Amino acid sequence: MATSTGPGAAAAGAIQLGDLRVHRMGFGAMRVCGPDVWGPPKDRAAAHRVLRRALELGVNFIDTADSYGPEVDEVLIAEALHPYPDGLVIGTKGGLVRPSRHRWDRCGRPEHLRRALEGSLLRLKVERIDVYQYHAPDPAVPFVESMAALAELQRAGKIRHLGVSNVSVAELAEARRIAPIVSVQNRYNLSDRRSDPVLEECARLGIAFLPWFPLDAGQSLGAAKVKRVAKRSGATPAQVVLAWLLARSPVMLPIPGTASLAHLEENVAAARLALSAEDLAALD
Repeated sequence: MATSTGPGAAAAGAIQLGDLRVHRMGFGAMRVCGPDVWGPPKDRAAAHRVLRRALELGVNFIDTADSYGPEVDEVLIAEALHPYPDGLVIGTKGGLVRPSRHRWDRCGRPEHLRRALEGSLLRLKVERIDVYQYHAPDPAVPFVESMAALAELQRAGKIRHLGVSNVSVAELAEARRIAPIVSVQNRYNLSDRRSDPVLEECARLGIAFLPWFPLDAGQSLGAAKVKRVAKRSGATPAQVVLAWLLARSPVMLPIPGTASLAHLEENVAAARLALSAEDLAALD
């Protein structure tokens, strides 16, 4: 396997989130909740072990949201990791509600976002959120109103840095007219590159891009081209796909999630995989 230097997640290099510097291999915590990201995990102690192991492997950026559980994921993170070690950055999100297991409804009303933020502060046991992302624009609420409410909360000292999620290039520009934006989280993976224009804009501006569904729920792993590169490089298909993301852009910050210790270790090991130009061409 071709490798780069450095242990664990640190081998992927680092990226800035405003004045915060994190390793470019993060952890998406949503999967430590119950099935369908609904309710608590069947084995709470196992979920805690996964979260703690992520830090042992050098991960210092964890992504979560109040809608994961809902209101379960943030509690699990605090149970496992609080008091938080120096250098750990936790990013959470608000703007989606879960009236039932299979519903993810957008809610960008300012009053809801204010309540959501206060809830996240309590569950995470912090006085200020490191990175707070607006989870998804709500077509029923003007985007500027939602972002203005979050900017007001930032000025009040409850948010350190702001990010946006599931946005277009135009919406990113609109958000930046209201407040500094340090991150964008859009769906992006080997087989779904519809956010390429947003990724390119983030690279131009120096804004971190967090691809959600980075492994395409496992769908990309069965592709023949991925298997060929994995065999040639001595890696697993998941590691190949994550290494491809890291190579795609210097602002890419993958946040693969899992409830499995083995899969966590496999994913973080992708930080050390350097794909050749031939491999990258084959995957493109």
